[in-house]
Amino acid sequence: MAPARGGSRTMAAKRKRHSPEFKARVALEALKGMKTSQELAREYGVHPTQVAQWKGQLRDNAGELFQSGAAREAQKHQESELAQAYEQIGRLNMELTWLKKNAPPPESDRRCLIEPDHPQLSVAQQCRLLGLPRSTYDYRPVAVSSEELALMEAIDRQYLDTPWYGSRQMTAALRRRGWPVNRKRIQRLMRKMGLQAIAPGPHTSRKQPQHPVYPYLLRDHPPRAPNDAWAADITFVPMPIGFMYLVAIIDWHSRFVLAWELSNTLDTAFCLEALDTALQRFGMPGIFNTDQGTQFTSEAFTNRLKTAEVAISMDGRGRVYDNIFVERLWRSVKYELVYLHEFREVLDLLKGLETYFEYFNHRRPNQGLDEATPAEVYGLA
Repeated sequence: MAPARGGSRTMAAKRKRHSPEFKARVALEALKGMKTSQELAREYGVHPTQVAQWKGQLRDNAGELFQSGAAREAQKHQESELAQAYEQIGRLNMELTWLKKNAPPPESDRRCLIEPDHPQLSVAQQCRLLGLPRSTYDYRPVAVSSEELALMEAIDRQYLDTPWYGSRQMTAALRRRGWPVNRKRIQRLMRKMGLQAIAPGPHTSRKQPQHPVYPYLLRDHPPRAPNDAWAADITFVPMPIGFMYLVAIIDWHSRFVLAWELSNTLDTAFCLEALDTALQRFGMPGIFNTDQGTQFTSEAFTNRLKTAEVAISMDGRGRVYDNIFVERLWRSVKYELVYLHEFREVLDLLKGLETYFEYFNHRRPNQGLDEATPAEVYGLA
C-alpha cells in the first residue's frame, strides 16, 4: 500500500544527521589514508560513499582555512549578500540556482549531491530537482562482505593471468573454479576494480564523455632513452576489510618506477600527487601515456601536463600493448608482494610497497633490459 503523504517526512526525521565536526573527523581520517574507506565506514557507522564525499569536500575546501582576515570578511559579506538575494528573487530562482550548481555530469552518483541539512530545500525537493527517485536516495547499500572481497581477489588473480578476459570469459573461468556467479555481478565488480579486457570487444571501456581523449603517440614515437616517455596506471589492492587503490608512474624505456601513491578512494587527487612527485624529482618527459580512465582524462590532470609542456598520449580502447610495461609491473607487484604477504594494515602495505619498489628499481634484474636493473638503465645506479 502506498505510504501517506506525510510518510516521507517521518522517514526524513528518522534519518541520521551528522554534525560538521563528525564529518570533519571522518574526512581527516580518510585523508590520512591509513584505513580503507570500508574500514572507516564500519568504524563510524556511515557508508563508504559518504567517506569519499566528505574526504573530497575537505580536500577541496581546506584552503579557505588559510585565507587572510580581509578575505574571510569579504567572503562573509558576499555570503550575506547572496542570502539576501535569495530572499528577494524567491524560491523558484533559488531552486534553479541550486540545480545549476549541482547538475550532475553523465553517470555521476546523484545521491552525493543531496544536502540533507540545506536550510531551504527539503530532501524531497532536491530529489525532484535532480530527477532522483526518493527511494533511490533512501537506499543504503550493504557494506562489502568478506565473500565479495574474496571474489574480487579471485577476479584480480585471474586478470593478472589472463588480462584479455572480458566479463563473459571471466565469469566462465570463475565458475570452473567453483564460484557461483553470473555475468552481471562480474561486470559490476570489474567496473568497481577498474579492470577491462585488453582485447578488442564491445563496451570494454567507459570513459567520461565530457573529457577529451588524446591519440596514442608511442606507436610513431617509440621511447629510445630515459624520459622520452612515462606511463601511469591504477590497480586495485585487496585488504582484509575493503581495498586500496595504487597508482604508479614509470619511465617507459627503463621501467624505472618514478613515483607511486596509495589511496582509499578512486579519485584524481592521488594521481596528481604522484605526477607532481615525478615531475619534481625527475624533470619532464617528452610524452606521458595513460589509459582513458576519468582520473587521467580529467581537466586537472591534463592541464598539469599541458602546463609542463608534456605531450599527452592515451591508450587505444582494447589495445593489448599500449601500456604493457605498467601491466607487467602490476603482475610483479601482486605476485611478488601483495598476494605473498596479504597485508592486514594499510601502514604495513605502505611499508611493503616502499621496500618492494626500491628492490624493483635497484636490485631486481629485468629480462627485458638484458638482466640490468631499471635504475642502471635509467642512469641512477
